[in-house]
Amino acid sequence: MTVVVTDAHYRMAVALIRDLGEAGQRVVVCEKDSFASPPGFFSRWASETRPLPAGDYENALLALCAELLRAEGEKPALLPAGAGTLALLADNCERFAAVCCFAVPTAEQLALFNDKSAVARLAAFVGVAVPESYEKRDAETDDAFFARVPLPCVVKPLCGEKLGLRAEARYAIARTRGELASAWARFSRLAGEPPVVQEYLEGGGYGCSVLAGKGHVLCSLCHRRVREYPVTGGPSSCCEVVTDAEMARAAAKLVSESGYTGLAMFEFKAGADGKKRLLEVNPRVWGTYPLTRAAGTNFALLWLALAGGQPLPAYIPPKPVRMVFYPSDLAAALGYLRHGKPGRFLGAVRDLLRPSVKNGLYERADPGPSRAYRKNLRKRT
Repeated sequence: MTVVVTDAHYRMAVALIRDLGEAGQRVVVCEKDSFASPPGFFSRWASETRPLPAGDYENALLALCAELLRAEGEKPALLPAGAGTLALLADNCERFAAVCCFAVPTAEQLALFNDKSAVARLAAFVGVAVPESYEKRDAETDDAFFARVPLPCVVKPLCGEKLGLRAEARYAIARTRGELASAWARFSRLAGEPPVVQEYLEGGGYGCSVLAGKGHVLCSLCHRRVREYPVTGGPSSCCEVVTDAEMARAAAKLVSESGYTGLAMFEFKAGADGKKRLLEVNPRVWGTYPLTRAAGTNFALLWLALAGGQPLPAYIPPKPVRMVFYPSDLAAALGYLRHGKPGRFLGAVRDLLRPSVKNGLYERADPGPSRAYRKNLRKRT
C-alpha cells in the first residue's frame, strides 16, 4: 500500500517518513508549494515528492490520491502530519474516503479536544485532575475579575493553534495585574472571545501520547520535558521517555469517553505537590512525535495499519531514551545560563556530548532533512 505523508516542512513528518520507508512502504511525500525546500522532501525514504498548489490544496490532495488509486488499483493511506491538513480531512471525510483511507478524528472530536474549556469539563467528568480555572462572573468588571485572580496565573485562548500562533505564543504567564490585563485583552482581541485563565503550576511538564481507534488506546508513550525553548515557556527542546501509569490511565479515560480515533498528545504539568494536572490535548501529530522513533516504537506502522483497515502489528513498547532538537536545545542552554540557571546549561552541554542521546531530526544515515531544515532556518534569520 502506498502511503501519502503530508506537511513535509514539519520535523514530525520526517520521523513518519523514515519509519514507514524503513519498513518497506512506498512513501509519497507532499507539501504546499508555498513552502520552499521542505525537509521531508530530502529524506532518502521519500519514494516520491509532490509540491501541491497552496491556492487549491484540498483539490490537489484529492487529485493526488485519486491518481494513486487509478495507477495502483487500491486506495493509498493518507497520514496528515499537520493540523491544517488533519482538519481539512476531518471536515471533508466523505470526499477523501472515495480516493484514500485514513484514521483521523471526526470534526466533532477535533473541536472537543481543541477547546480547552471543553477538555477541562470532560476531564472533570471522568475524574482527571486539571488546573483550577477562574471565570469572570456576570456583571463583573474586568478590574474586579483581575483583582481576585491569584498570581501568577496562565492566560491562553481556547485554541491558540486556530489563531495561527506559534506554540510559545499560545499562552502567557501573568505575574502582575498589568500582565494579566494585557494578556486578557490581547487574546480576547485575537480570538473574539474571552481566554482561559488558570492557576500557574510550578512543576515539570509531561505528556502522554497515544494512537487510538474508536475510543480504545492502541499504544501510548509517556515523556518528561527536560528543557524547552524559549526557556520562559515554549516547546520541548529536550525530552525523555518515562513510565507513568497514572497519565496513561487519564489519557485512556478521555479517549474512551470521546470515542476518539487517531493520534493525540495529552499534556500535563505538575503542581508544587507533585500531582500532575491535564493542561490540554493536541489532537494531531505533536511536536515531540520523533520521540516515538527515537524510542524504537512502531507508532507509524500501527497508524498505517489502522488507516488501511489491516491487522494491527503488536505494539513495540518504548525504550528509555532522551531526545534533543538542535539547534533549539543549544539556544535553550544559553537561555538558561542568561536566566541564572547554570545547572540547566551544563545539563544541555552534557547531553550534547553523550552518544546515547538521540537527535530528533539529524540521522547520519539520512542527513538530507537536517541540512534542509538548517538551510531554512538561516533564510529566516
